[in-house]
Amino acid sequence: MKAIFHADKEWGIGKKNDLMFSLPKDMKFFRETTRGKVVVMGLNTLRSFPAGKPLKDRTNIVLSPENVEEDVITVHSLEELFEEVKKYPPDDVFVIGGASVYRALIPHCSEVLVTKVDAVGGADVFAPDLDKDENFTLAHESEPIEDNGYMIRFCTYRRVER
Repeated sequence: MKAIFHADKEWGIGKKNDLMFSLPKDMKFFRETTRGKVVVMGLNTLRSFPAGKPLKDRTNIVLSPENVEEDVITVHSLEELFEEVKKYPPDDVFVIGGASVYRALIPHCSEVLVTKVDAVGGADVFAPDLDKDENFTLAHESEPIEDNGYMIRFCTYRRVER
């Protein structure tokens, strides 16, 4: 299992149940990386999508205490989620939010793809700071790229084998 998100300088990932920045190159990277794959999210993340609809061309799994009637697979616990994702190749499963889902699942991820934004977005939700997590190492970092007025870097963190 992997995770994917963009974060500001403070590891902020969102504000008012929405993204803090409009980053077309990052969105393209997200689409290309997750298309045809499995995405795992919480209910608030699903509701933040246009019309609250699941992402097209992906298997959508929602971790929620309540049943979701949309075209998604609903799981009610981490145990149910882990059983469900066993049906798919581990490298095809991407955790896509929100903050509580990242906190619960990043410890189970082999890789985390972070688009770092060189700005502070006034976030009200945050991802774990992987630069301070001894279980992850920065394996790759792109050169800075301009994206809609912001400088971004595509970073790959990998779980440290112990």
